[in-house]
Amino acid sequence: MNKPKVFSEKVLPDDIRMFLEEYVDLKVWENSFPIPREQLLKELDDIDGLITSGSAINSELLEKAPNLRVVSTISVGYNHFHTNEMKKHGVIGTHTPYVLDATVADLVIALMLSAARRIPELDALTKNGGWEKGNDQPMFGVDVHHKKLGIIGMGRIGETIAKRAKYGFDMEVSYYNRNRRVEVEEKLNIDYKETIDEILTESDFIALMVPLTNETKHLIGEREFKLMKKSAIFINASRGQTVDEEAMIKALQSGEFLAAGLDVYQTRANLF
Repeated sequence: MNKPKVFSEKVLPDDIRMFLEEYVDLKVWENSFPIPREQLLKELDDIDGLITSGSAINSELLEKAPNLRVVSTISVGYNHFHTNEMKKHGVIGTHTPYVLDATVADLVIALMLSAARRIPELDALTKNGGWEKGNDQPMFGVDVHHKKLGIIGMGRIGETIAKRAKYGFDMEVSYYNRNRRVEVEEKLNIDYKETIDEILTESDFIALMVPLTNETKHLIGEREFKLMKKSAIFINASRGQTVDEEAMIKALQSGEFLAAGLDVYQTRANLF
């Protein structure tokens, strides 16, 4: 019996590769740079499974892959899955929830600290000789401890961030979520806000942790930045398209809020 054919658009760890090769006829994109879209489409003629980490699984791709039955993305988010089209073609999509909850929470805390204490700027200043030359305008940072953190999107990662902020930095934590999570409020002693506006106007730090959907695209834009405190620090660790980047840059330049710490950028093509 022939093994199903699987194509991976990313280099795989040796142990994962060896495991897969026991069960499937595996072909891997061996380069460190992302596979060009045109090349990916050429690989799909007779494959049964695709391992990806961000390629748009849309009608264009699905029509090039008549045998495709399952797509696995090496990510928690799956906004690049065009699920309606996948249903039409009978293609199952899988992702990897839970595995990065603590890791992303650590990153959000690191972004908060880096933006607040101006670590990247001071690092660059020191490496460029600024330490020796002196600085007429000292680049003092601001404290994180005992400040107010507002989290927009209280999923698994949001909950993990809240725990670190509450017990690690004695922060006052509030959150907004489509569905109220009373059990998390009671467990962590955090507050629920009924609107995003309350989070934006009251918080010293704002962490955006929502999935990318039609409803959350450019969720934070010109209006929302105007609502923030001038001393606020904004963190985006969700998806780049959830923020209007041009509005964010203008708001930073005009001093509408203090700083931004970004894990993601709006660099991919519009998926919706």
